[in-house]
Amino acid sequence: MVSQGEVESSDSATAARSGNQEKMSFTVKGVTFTMILVKGGTFKMGATPDQGKDGKSDEKPVHEVTLSDYYIAETEVTQALYEAVMGENPVDSADMGPELPIVSIDAGDAEFFADKLSKLTGRQFRLPTEAEWEYAARGGNKSKGYKYAGSDNLSEVAWFDDINAGLRTVKGKAPNELGIYDMSGGVDEYCADDYVPYTKESQTNPIAESDQAEGQVVRGGSFCSSAGECRVSARGYTIGYVFRSMGFRLAMTVDQ
Repeated sequence: MVSQGEVESSDSATAARSGNQEKMSFTVKGVTFTMILVKGGTFKMGATPDQGKDGKSDEKPVHEVTLSDYYIAETEVTQALYEAVMGENPVDSADMGPELPIVSIDAGDAEFFADKLSKLTGRQFRLPTEAEWEYAARGGNKSKGYKYAGSDNLSEVAWFDDINAGLRTVKGKAPNELGIYDMSGGVDEYCADDYVPYTKESQTNPIAESDQAEGQVVRGGSFCSSAGECRVSARGYTIGYVFRSMGFRLAMTVDQ
């Protein structure tokens, strides 16, 4: 399918089903990216026992969340994809590289990018909710209960501060159980939710919105984060400041 002469969309679901993993790939002005289907389910969100003693107070109480199917990007949005959609690369020259994650943008820029990509492709791209992000990082219904996204050994799956990584290209480490890369370390990733305290009540497809929120949720840790900040349940937030470590990953709504 070609939209506006700029976007080619190919649905590889038929081929991927034989491997029990459904994917959709899109090409925008020569730049291809892949969305991975996350089958819905129910999970425990927050500082579960696999997080050990590193769990923080804002990750409690652990609560049950049920999610519908959705897609999430195989990688963080790269500078090549950002430039293909937006027509420019705003990253400082020292951090420029087509396969490096886009960084140094605010949440509004990320949301505008998703909206523009949605119009180009005819699909509904957006930021993931915090619950969607954590469920995907944990490996969804294929989860093996790891502390980090894909391993209990952070060095296997993440660029982070303890190894003095710096900004690195996507897919440089091993993926998690769903075939998703860099959900621990890499760059901090914006979520759609406002940063508010957890409650103990069970929830279905939650998204937190509050006028009293301290900021917008960011997840995953980054190349300049400690190991504890790269755990699958670790939470962070931004109050409008933009840092070199801040990027984002796309989610996509399943067509009804």
